[in-house]
Amino acid sequence: MEPETTRVSSKYQVVIPKSVRERVGVNKGDELIVTVQGSDIVLKVKPNNFTDHMLGLHREVWEDVDATDYVDGERTSWEREPER
Repeated sequence: MEPETTRVSSKYQVVIPKSVRERVGVNKGDELIVTVQGSDIVLKVKPNNFTDHMLGLHREVWEDVDATDYVDGERTSWEREPER
């Protein structure tokens, strides 16, 4: 996709170009999350439900890990000698 341009209005508003809105599915009334990365302004569509949105994120990290063994190992690492 070729870069698009837009202009900042006197009220500091911008219009998201139609081709961009269609590509990412932005509709009237949608909320956007605005962040700054370096000198860039980044707009992201705010998900309706963050839990559903994050479901499965980085699942590949846990692909070859047995959950029970992992938790047991963590619990063991928390054990301490009793204080005297």
